[in-house]
Amino acid sequence: MEAALLGLCNWSTLGVCAALKLPQISAVLAARSARGLSLPSLLLELAGFLVFLRYQCYYGYPPLTYLEYPILITQDVILLLCIFHFNGNVKQATPYIAVLVSSWFVLTLQKWIIDLAMNLCTFISAASKFAQLQCLWKTRDSGTVSALTWSLSSYTCATRIITTLMTTNDFTILTRFVIMLALNIWVTVTVLRYRKTAVKAE
Repeated sequence: MEAALLGLCNWSTLGVCAALKLPQISAVLAARSARGLSLPSLLLELAGFLVFLRYQCYYGYPPLTYLEYPILITQDVILLLCIFHFNGNVKQATPYIAVLVSSWFVLTLQKWIIDLAMNLCTFISAASKFAQLQCLWKTRDSGTVSALTWSLSSYTCATRIITTLMTTNDFTILTRFVIMLALNIWVTVTVLRYRKTAVKAE
């Protein structure tokens, strides 16, 4: 029974993550605008994903517990390029991508670096959610922000809480997923709220 639940959580998380950012990317491309999307939020999320993936690889955790992160990072990079494209200059993305790539190698130069980065990872990821919330509060318009993407993120956090409890039981990782679940739900509700406000205004 436990094995079946673990398998269901792992594979459903991978399946959801394979399409997680597609509604957001599709919305941005259809609107030909990145209105409502927060660049700081996306950059912080990318940093959090990168640290989390590197930490799991470094400590040799089961691949099925983190295989979605290369997919999520790829989708976030596509979104990053979309933001810069619709803001008029794709070349501005180059320094950010260079920093992310070099960070992959720097993180494991010393054990204390990856451990410290992982402890900060929850704050980095939480900051990314608050940056998106701040953008929504400021504009009071969800624009092209996809509620589906954020609700799917909530689902993956919930499944990862289950898989973490059943495999590594790593308290740092568990804490991160619990906080991310709460914040993802908050962003989803905020997106839906401002979408309704915009519809009423029209």
